[in-house]
Amino acid sequence: MKENAKGKSELDPTLTEFDIRPAQENQLPEISVIITAATQADNVAFIVRRLSQKQPGPSMEILLVDESDDGAGHAVLSLDGRSRVPVRLFHRAPGERHGGLGGAVLACLTQARGAWAVLMDGDRRYPPALAPWLTEIGRARDMDVVIASRFAGQDGVSRHWASLLSTTAAKAFFPHLLGRPSDPLSGFFAVRRAALNLDRLRLDGFKPLLEILVRHPGLRVAEVPLRTQPRSAGRRQVSPRAGVTLVRQLVRLRTAPPGRHALSPNNRLMRAGAFGLVGLSGLVVNTAVLWLLHGHLLGLHYLLAAILATEASTTWLFVLTEMLVYRGAKSSSTVSRAVRFFLLNHALLVLRLPMLALLVDAIGLGVLSANAFTLGLLFLVRFGVTDMAIYGRGEPSATTPTRDPIRLIVDATPTRSPAGGAPNRSPGLARYLPYRYCIPNVATIGSQVRLAELDYFRAQWLGQDTEIQIRVGPVGSRRPLPRAVVTQFAWPPAIEYSEHLGRFGANFRVSLGSPIEVIVSPGLGRSPHVVYTNILEALLRFVAVSRGVMLLHSACVELDGFGVLISARTDTGKTGTVLRLVRERGAKFLSDDMIVLCGDGRVGCFPKPLTISHHTLRAARSEELSRREWRRLWLQSLLHSRQGRQLGLSLSHLNVPIMATNALTQRIVPPPKYAVDRLLPCEIAAEARVTELFVIERGPYAVADMRPEDTASTLLANTEDAYQFPPFSHFTPSIVIGEDDHRALREKERDILSAAVRGMRARSLAVPDFSWADEIPKLLITGTTGERPAPRRSA
Repeated sequence: MKENAKGKSELDPTLTEFDIRPAQENQLPEISVIITAATQADNVAFIVRRLSQKQPGPSMEILLVDESDDGAGHAVLSLDGRSRVPVRLFHRAPGERHGGLGGAVLACLTQARGAWAVLMDGDRRYPPALAPWLTEIGRARDMDVVIASRFAGQDGVSRHWASLLSTTAAKAFFPHLLGRPSDPLSGFFAVRRAALNLDRLRLDGFKPLLEILVRHPGLRVAEVPLRTQPRSAGRRQVSPRAGVTLVRQLVRLRTAPPGRHALSPNNRLMRAGAFGLVGLSGLVVNTAVLWLLHGHLLGLHYLLAAILATEASTTWLFVLTEMLVYRGAKSSSTVSRAVRFFLLNHALLVLRLPMLALLVDAIGLGVLSANAFTLGLLFLVRFGVTDMAIYGRGEPSATTPTRDPIRLIVDATPTRSPAGGAPNRSPGLARYLPYRYCIPNVATIGSQVRLAELDYFRAQWLGQDTEIQIRVGPVGSRRPLPRAVVTQFAWPPAIEYSEHLGRFGANFRVSLGSPIEVIVSPGLGRSPHVVYTNILEALLRFVAVSRGVMLLHSACVELDGFGVLISARTDTGKTGTVLRLVRERGAKFLSDDMIVLCGDGRVGCFPKPLTISHHTLRAARSEELSRREWRRLWLQSLLHSRQGRQLGLSLSHLNVPIMATNALTQRIVPPPKYAVDRLLPCEIAAEARVTELFVIERGPYAVADMRPEDTASTLLANTEDAYQFPPFSHFTPSIVIGEDDHRALREKERDILSAAVRGMRARSLAVPDFSWADEIPKLLITGTTGERPAPRRSA
């Protein structure tokens, strides 16, 4: 074979590059496979031959890094001309290998032509066929790094103590940055090159993945379980010298100057100290109020006195926290921060009261001492949530990107259900499904738990062989987990979500067979609202697409013969607008939140119970609810307001069992949901043809026509806004319906929506005072846009 010596590399003048089979002109490969070949020649030849085998998939090139003197890299030159993959050899002379193996790898990353780079050791421990699959997982799930991990999966354990010890040491040095990946020292991984800042890297160690993860803390990471093979030849890398090199690399990364590190310096310890001092003053206020109300002034029961003392100290703490701890620019309004601050302290009060009762009644501790102890016990929780979720110091930015707390694993090993049978027919679970529903054009559903959101679609005439089946049973890891894990099983297709508490957590498993089977843990099954909102509705969205329709998050009414679709971001005011249109204008109700949309513009009703959030109270009349309902509605609407949702979303970025927290919250304070005919007399239309579409928002009065392509993008964005809560972003990319994966289903969804909006007149409508219900009927009659038509009465 002809050898083309291209001379010196632009990055490293001592790096000689040989091109064995150049790629075709104007055709860049999709994958650059970088092989670190510090072993014998037959290993290198074996890997290159396996990668060069003709197989469908993305195009690739092979970059061989040879830092040895035994000719391992040059052995590739002896391969025959049957190689279909271009191979480039990078070799440095013994005296010119500064930076070690990492320096040569960095040079290859710079000169690689593929959008993705796959790094693998050249010792035949790793299956070469896995290289393109790692990149496919990254592309399909929009990941930045996909790691072939020795520790991922149910059976993922290392067979050598040194690997476990090294990984433990790395995580100890960087508990936050390396907390999520199970194998940050893996020698086999794929990385999206556009996600890397190569100027930030200094690969002078022998663990490139470690350097990449530490220098780029915002990378989205997935893992694939890997069972490595014994080294077939070559020296073992585990040695005292290798251990010393790893420690030096860890120390260098830990002590790197801020300008060369992805993390900017912060004063979190100073904030924690200031927060602690303010907290001590709050403890004094809380104790003083408790002493006055319980023992000195009124003689109230200590639990009631503790509640009132919390109200006083929370107000005190919020004022001082605003003035002293977080004095600079803040990420939200004062009202929003105050609501979330009070919600946090009252949520912690729910945890404190049982502890307080235990210490006082069971142990005999004094009331004041027990109160101080419980307040101190929850200090770190209160500071962490306040710092991250209320004042936004943990929000992503250019210098401190967010780190997703959920671990993602994609497992191609053939699996069985937890009970040992086929995943869509799990024995040991109850077969009888007492609650059955039929959503026209979407799916039939059988469930062991009542789904109040689907009461309108109750269909007890259905048999047990429904298309989606929801059962309660054991699911998830048997042991506690350090963080939540989403596992995608490639065959048979299934998805499992497990949280920190093991089998006691809010876990679920979805087997994507026929029928689709959803198994929820007992703890999650006791919160049917969470089962529907966080699991079933996300699943129904893509099942609907496979049937040629779309579940669109929009309100819909039939008004004066017009089918009117109303879209908005979450908590804008769709529900209040619909209530007023039905009550004051006699509109027929189809939905306030979600609709079944066909490509020809027809819609089917989806009358879920209405959520009476805090701002929707203005549209609900007092005579429509009992006095008891009105008394508890204040707390319910506050918790399920925009601020409450923002607090929940902020907590989801922390390493907490967010699904279990959500399920427990929904059980303690159920969402204020009412069927529309419970609130006011109305007619529910089964279907309509939409000709008018309004995208409503708050702001100075403005009306403008929208182009079809802008309309489709806006409606999709508003629909995505309703699916923010985890684990939607991790769960749905694993959904496969028939032959369509998540990417294909999303494309079909957009096609359905684009076809539907072409037959609608779409307008954006902004008002400053929740008066959309006054403006929409006028616009339907006049059809005008632009300036405000005429003075009108206030809402």
